Order: sequence, then structure tokens, then C-alpha cells
Amino acid sequence: MGQTLSEPVTTKESASCVNELFTVGSSCMQGWRINMEDAHTHLLSLPDDPRCAFFAVYDGHGGPKASQFAGINLHKQILQQADYAQGNLPEALRKGFLALDEQMRSDDEMRDDVSGATAVVVLVKDDVIHCANVGDSRAVVSVCGEARPLSFDHKPANEKEAKRILAAGGWVEFNRVNGNLALSRALGDFVFKRNESIPPEEQIVTGKLSGCTAN
Repeated sequence: MGQTLSEPVTTKESASCVNELFTVGSSCMQGWRINMEDAHTHLLSLPDDPRCAFFAVYDGHGGPKASQFAGINLHKQILQQADYAQGNLPEALRKGFLALDEQMRSDDEMRDDVSGATAVVVLVKDDVIHCANVGDSRAVVSVCGEARPLSFDHKPANEKEAKRILAAGGWVEFNRVNGNLALSRALGDFVFKRNESIPPEEQIVTGKLSGCTAN
């Protein structure tokens, strides 16, 4: 999805940060895309909750705007949910993802944009790791040297995902939504969210979480 360069841009942009609890590193590369379409966020303490750390990766497609918008705003939307203040982090994550999608749709520069982005988020508070995602970007935790998945791949070939896609008026072809998109949940991608007779959670492509893991 999207145009590509004749040769990849292989320059890497790397960053790191550290405090008494975390040592964090990140690295990104544009690759074959016309623009850098991915974004990430690593906040060792959230502005309104210094006891909470927030880490996220946004894999963009169709352009850079959706991933960049999410990188700036998703953690703010999660913090603004009443459930967050009440200690219900899974519900704050669920509502925050949907609120971010609505914020994006209402933005003058974003509502007609064709880009979308996966999102995989890890929120660490009170020694508990909360993970939430839409799309097929993955999070893995190492427990005593054993790798355990934290995220779930949202793919059109999944039976439950395909059922929602068909019910919303879409179809699955070549394991892609409407023969185009290789994932079934994402932020943005409003071309797949135009059925006004159903809520955001039931659209062909949705920003709704399928669950939230805690470890």
C-alpha cells in the first residue's frame, strides 16, 4: 500500500533514554517508502501521572499523518479517560483508542487523509505491564528468558475479523480487506469507516481493541 522508492533509505535514527526503572532504546528506518511512515513514543513518566510509563510503536501505511498524529496524541487521550483516574487501565486504553480515532476524524487536516496506522502500546504502572494493540505490530515480553506474546495480530483472514468485515459491507480477498489492506484493525483508514448505520466498533476496519493483556 503506497508508493515506493527505487532504492531504500537505510539511514537509521536511534534514540535512548534511562531512569531508575527503565533503559529504553529505539531505532527506525524509512526503507522503501516515499516518506517515513512510522512513529514511536517512549515516555518514562507521563506528564499527568509520573508513576506511569508509556511506550508505543505506530506502523503507518498510505502516508505518515496517521502514525504521527497517534504518536503525539494517543497517550493524552488515554490519560483523559475517567477510567484512568479510577484505576481501570484496560477500559481507559479501550476508550482512548476510540477517542483518538474520533479526534483524528474531526481534525481538519486528517479527516480526508487516506493514511492509517497500527498501534501497539505498553503502559507500565504499579509494576504491572498493560499491553493493547490494533493491527499486526507485535509486543513480546521476556519472562525468565521465555518469550511471551502480549499482542494479538488483527488480520482479515481471522474468522472473527472476517465476520465483522462482511457484516459491515466489506469483503476479504487475497487475505486483504477489500483486496487492499493487509490488517483488519487500525487507527485512521477512514475510507474503511464510512458506514454511518453502525458504530465505530463495527466498521470494516476499526480502532477498537480486541482485548488488553496485563502481566
